[in-house]
Amino acid sequence: MSFIKYDIILLILFVLFVSLFLYRNRKNLKREGLLFLYKTKWGIKLIDKTAKRFPKTLKNLSYVSIGFGYLLMAGMLYLFGKIIWVYISAPEIVREIKVPPITPLIPYLPQAFKLDFLPPLYFIYWIVILAVIAISHEFAHGIFMRRYNIHIKSTGFGFFPFFLPIFLAAFVEQDEKSMVKASKFQQKAVLAAGTFANILTAILFFVIMVLFFSFAFSSAGVSFENPYGLENYAYGMVDIGNIISINGTQLLNPDYQSILNSVEEKGIYEIKTADGNYLITKKFLEIQNNNEGYIFAYLDAPAINSGLTGAISEIDNSKIKSLEDLSKTLNNYSPGDKINIKTTKGNYEVILGEHPLNPEEPWLGIFFQKSQNGKFLGKVIGFLSIKKPNIYYESEIGGAGDFIYDFLWWLVLISFSVALVNMLPMGIFDGGRFFYLTMWQITGSEKKAKKWFSYVTYFLLSLLFILMIFWVIGIF
Repeated sequence: MSFIKYDIILLILFVLFVSLFLYRNRKNLKREGLLFLYKTKWGIKLIDKTAKRFPKTLKNLSYVSIGFGYLLMAGMLYLFGKIIWVYISAPEIVREIKVPPITPLIPYLPQAFKLDFLPPLYFIYWIVILAVIAISHEFAHGIFMRRYNIHIKSTGFGFFPFFLPIFLAAFVEQDEKSMVKASKFQQKAVLAAGTFANILTAILFFVIMVLFFSFAFSSAGVSFENPYGLENYAYGMVDIGNIISINGTQLLNPDYQSILNSVEEKGIYEIKTADGNYLITKKFLEIQNNNEGYIFAYLDAPAINSGLTGAISEIDNSKIKSLEDLSKTLNNYSPGDKINIKTTKGNYEVILGEHPLNPEEPWLGIFFQKSQNGKFLGKVIGFLSIKKPNIYYESEIGGAGDFIYDFLWWLVLISFSVALVNMLPMGIFDGGRFFYLTMWQITGSEKKAKKWFSYVTYFLLSLLFILMIFWVIGIF
């Protein structure tokens, strides 16, 4: 049985357990808007004890926390604008992402949308990460509340009933009258504390991830896959008007769609043109989705002709652990030499060709690119990655290494993402009230602060609506 089956069983058991727990303790459940809240007094004594023990430290951290709050708000607004620009100007990335821009991060999301550039997100990852992030976030809110004598009414967790009781969220409920009596500085310190805790969590687990990776992984080959899961075989640009036939079948007045319809899901097809012959696969065509009069097609090269796939680990028993190893090893051969290549997917016999630019150099017919180089999506995803591009890493402890690394990667990414999103200056986030208090301080008028808060909230909601429109346009 594969792991995902065990994971789904765990999800079902978790839902049953939480449902039974909530049913038995339904007296503590209260409906507030779309959420059901389970209110308790868990952790309040520990919060009080922590706040009383480190009053000076917390006062100093208030300045740091508020500073991070402003930085995260500015960063989120920039990121939000960048995302909108990408959705408007680069529909090909929208087609690649597939996921709606307003989508909760739920278990199996990468698997469901076939986002091969992301590691799998199992339920066990999701629920543990949710607990770590939510508890640290709310615990930080609570500590700063008690530091400034803001009364805590209850703690607990909430969930959306129409999504089944697995979408949990922790909370620390302050007494609103007590909160309002606090100074604006103190209120902002409380509001920013949760995101500050998320940043500290992200930093902590990033360090753990780096240490774990350095001990548990080693380079074991080079990969020439691209972000779409395709091998980077050498390719060139083909004028659609010059295409004569595909696999011997003549095409009259060819266009992108007719070419796409001429190939099946599996197999490599020969394209004959007035300028020469090329090779193509359906998936390579699909990711282009180009109607501008040209397509990219593979060159007739040794790698694709031999079906070379997987990360290259050996050439004639010479270990390949880096791009330098590959280049030095290939330079020991000449065009026409037969070599044996071992990859993570099998063994291949390849006859080296002549390099198109220098016939005296051996040519394999593959190339390497930095992971999603130049793409906004790739920069966001690769920001927290510690793996070098094009290097295949092998776990020294088997599948457990990949499992733990992927978990830590998701934990760091989600912690950082929650910190950013939570500082968006909209009503439902901590950043909304944080922005409102800031505008009150700047304008000196509560009335003006409310207007600014309202304007910004509606403006951002309008941008979200526009984002969804361009997502629909990009997908269809």
